[in-house]
Amino acid sequence: MEKALTRAGITSARSVILFLTHHFAKDPQPALTAAARAAGCMQIVGCSASGLLTDEEWVLDTPAAAALVLGGDAWLERPVPLDEDPVLSLACPTNLTASWLDEPYRRIGAVAGDVTGRGPFRVWAGGRVREEGSVEVAIRGARGVIRASQGVRALTSPIEVAEVHDFDVLKLGHYPALNVLVQALPIGVREMDRIPLHLIMGGITFGDPTTAIRDGRYRLNHIVAANLGEQSITFAERLSRGERLFWAIRDTIAAERDMRATIERGAEELNTPPDFALLFPCAGRGPHFYGERDMDLELLKSRFPGLPVIGIYGNGEIGPLDDCNHLYQYSAVLGLFRLAGKP
Repeated sequence: MEKALTRAGITSARSVILFLTHHFAKDPQPALTAAARAAGCMQIVGCSASGLLTDEEWVLDTPAAAALVLGGDAWLERPVPLDEDPVLSLACPTNLTASWLDEPYRRIGAVAGDVTGRGPFRVWAGGRVREEGSVEVAIRGARGVIRASQGVRALTSPIEVAEVHDFDVLKLGHYPALNVLVQALPIGVREMDRIPLHLIMGGITFGDPTTAIRDGRYRLNHIVAANLGEQSITFAERLSRGERLFWAIRDTIAAERDMRATIERGAEELNTPPDFALLFPCAGRGPHFYGERDMDLELLKSRFPGLPVIGIYGNGEIGPLDDCNHLYQYSAVLGLFRLAGKP
C-alpha cells in the first residue's frame, strides 16, 4: 500500500481498489483492515481472483495483492439511479443476476474466481466483506472509456438462423448447422480426430451484419454439443430464427490484433492521455492462452508506458455491448480513465 501511495504522490487515499488472490478468500478481513489502516481510508473495494495483474507484473496461482489508490478529486462511492459515471462492478458467480447486470449503469468489472471454479469467492466494499456477493461503486472524478476485446477469428460471414428448436440450431441458411460449421473449419482443425468445440463459438451479430464483425457488434455463444444424427448444434444460450450467426474460433493472433484495435479505439475516444486503466481479461485468455505471456497487458503497456494498471483474471468479464451491459467470456474488458482535474 505504501508503494501505491508513493506512486500516486499522496500520503492517504480517498478510495482503494484492492484485489487479492483466492488464497485470502476464506478470511480476507485482516488484509482489508491492514489496507484501510495503511491508506488512511475505509473505502476499500475489490474481490478475490485466481490471478492479478498490474503494469509491473501478472500473478497466477500464487498468493498476491494488488492495489490502486485514488486521492484528490477522484474517489469511489455507491452509484445513484441512472448514474452517468462508470461503475466498477464485481460479483461472486452465484450472486450475478440478470437484474443486477441490467441496471442502467456503464459497468466495468469481472466475476470473482479461483483456480477450481468452486470457491470460496469474496467481494468487499467499505473495507468489509459483502455477504450479498456483489459490489458496485461509481468512479468519481475521472472520465472513463470502456471497451471490450472478444478476440476471435471469424470463419464465416453472418448467416441467417433458419431453423431452431430450443437450444438446438438445425439450419443455417439452407444447410444443416453442423455441415456449415465443418465446411468452415480450417483444414488442420477439420482433419483432427475430434473437433475442439471448446475453441469454436457462434457469434450473434447486432445491427448491420455486413459491418458487425469488424465493429465488434456481436456476442459469443458457446457450443454445448454437436449432434451427428440431426446435423445440429446445441448452444449454451437460445437463439431465435432470423438472427445472424457466424462461426468463430479462438486464436492468439486474432486476439492480439483485436486487443490492439480495442486499445486504439479507446484512446481515440478518450482523446487525451489516460491517468490509469482497469483491465479484466478472462482467466482462460491470460498467460495460459498466450503461452506464458499476457499479450493484452503488454500491448497496453507498450501503448501507454508508465500507465498505472490494475485488474484480475476472472470467471467472466463485465462491460458494454450494444448499449447494454454484458457478461463476456474469453474476452478482455478495458477501461481508460482521465482524472477530471487535468486538462
